[in-house]
Amino acid sequence: MKTEKDKMLAGELYDPLDPQLCEERQRCRDLCQELNATRETQKEERQRILTALLGRETDAWIQPPFFCDYGTNIALGSKVFFNFNCIVLDVMQVTIGSNVLFGPSVQIYTATHPISAVERRKWLEFAKPITIGSDVWVGGGAIICPGVTIGDRSVIGAGSVVTRDIPADVFAAGNPARVVRALETQ
Repeated sequence: MKTEKDKMLAGELYDPLDPQLCEERQRCRDLCQELNATRETQKEERQRILTALLGRETDAWIQPPFFCDYGTNIALGSKVFFNFNCIVLDVMQVTIGSNVLFGPSVQIYTATHPISAVERRKWLEFAKPITIGSDVWVGGGAIICPGVTIGDRSVIGAGSVVTRDIPADVFAAGNPARVVRALETQ
């Protein structure tokens, strides 16, 4: 029999009020609170907290405040930068390549809810994974919606809402985000 966590990670409807999931989210909130209380000069303390939060060592540079649901569902390549006030709802896997820049207040949402009001009344939710390639720049205030993949070396304009996949080597912007032009590759 699948646990609610198993269902969550499989992209199936699950109960977010399951005690195990509530406990894991509380652990994450406590770690985010610790991280957000650190100073720039407390590099060793930040590293300790990030390792506990993500479940692995990272060289990410995260400007507090930073918020996420679980932390352990976020896989980061090397040299990832999150500017102030970023949010990652990592109900399902969020995979981020190397050399990725997130402007302030970027929001990454894997969590979603049924479209049917009847289904929503059951208070169940589900999630879709998000993949962001390497050498990507996501402008401030952008929102990355569930199930989206952003290709390598692409740029997402500030304030954009990314509702569908974005190919590699393009500049995309708007609500919903659309490819504006191809970028030169080097």
